[in-house]
Amino acid sequence: MSAAAPIALSCGDPSGIGPEIAVAAWRVLGADLPFFLIGDPRHLPDTADIAEIADPAEAPGAARTALPVLPHAFAAPARPGHPDPANAEGTIGAIRRGVELVQTGKAAALCTNPIHKKALKDGAAFAFPGHTEFLAALAGVERVVMMLACDALRVVPTTIHLPLAEVPAALTPELLRDTLRITHAALCRDFGIDGPRIAVAGLNPHAGEGGAMGREEIEIVAPVLEELRAEGLSLIGPMSADTMFHAPARARYDAAVCMYHDQALIPIKTIDFAGGVNVTLGLPFIRTSPDHGTAYDIAGKGLADPSSLIAALRMADRMAKARAAG
Repeated sequence: MSAAAPIALSCGDPSGIGPEIAVAAWRVLGADLPFFLIGDPRHLPDTADIAEIADPAEAPGAARTALPVLPHAFAAPARPGHPDPANAEGTIGAIRRGVELVQTGKAAALCTNPIHKKALKDGAAFAFPGHTEFLAALAGVERVVMMLACDALRVVPTTIHLPLAEVPAALTPELLRDTLRITHAALCRDFGIDGPRIAVAGLNPHAGEGGAMGREEIEIVAPVLEELRAEGLSLIGPMSADTMFHAPARARYDAAVCMYHDQALIPIKTIDFAGGVNVTLGLPFIRTSPDHGTAYDIAGKGLADPSSLIAALRMADRMAKARAAG
């Protein structure tokens, strides 16, 4: 049984693959996992079965026969593969509307289709690096954490979209401490895990090898882990990242916290490229997203794979149930 309220799905960039994978996801999930799309009905494929709704409460019934769409007007039609700056405000407005619906309880969770940051900056002077930072601002939250998750692995990068040369300076005790606390709280609240075990990677090869390959593990990572273990967190590490992700190692923890983007994302994209889900931890509401971009090169060609969006909707549903049960 799905959560009482349906899941809101923001349309993302209508010139990308978002419209077609939304339709494809409904064809798989139907009324078994009710969700509704926030977007302009004109942007959906001509062959799509859609049902315009006036309120999210209508989505479960409508989903039996069509994709429920909560209309959100855009300035221009959408040309697959050709982003239009005129539609930037509509894309941003659909996200904002989705946040309002989850905050008022009309939606159980927010799932977001991919956006293109340059298109938003060109058309609306979008001032945020991406979805995550925009959602944090809308929610009034100072610190959020990005998790990538699939059935076999959950990973969290402590630093995210930074040049590798800037990572050591950005990796502060405060940032690592907040990342671990937010991850632990989300595993308990949103994933229903009692006493979650978190593996923590070192920054350097072989976790610094006792200082021979770097001192960040000694001076930053290990002291933070000791501090949080005293608070009751179950933390393993600092570990050598090259031995953390084979199957027997993964069986020993519930999530892995890594120090930088590729250290976290390469393993999960290798293990399950199509089924990975982007989850924002630390928000007062649940947010998931497919782990891919707008894919302009294949938009409108019938080649887009909806697997990651389907996984994101299913994960949002499970998380909403876990949060409601807690």
